Amino acid sequence: MSNIRWSVVVPEATDRALRTYLARKGGKKGDISRFIDEAVQARLFELTVEKVKKRNRPYSQKEILEAIEEAVGVR
Repeated sequence: MSNIRWSVVVPEATDRALRTYLARKGGKKGDISRFIDEAVQARLFELTVEKVKKRNRPYSQKEILEAIEEAVGVR
């Protein structure tokens, strides 16, 4: 997988807090990029979960489980 370079702007306090946190952990080169990547992945997952929960709100848990079982061929 190739990497893409981003230019991001964050408040100075956020930058200081992140750099301090990473330094206390024994930070290495690339830690900020890894931290941002993990944060973006976590946020995307969270948004996806929220979307699925909202979409499934009209259905009971039983209906959802039955649909899952039917889809994976458990029956």
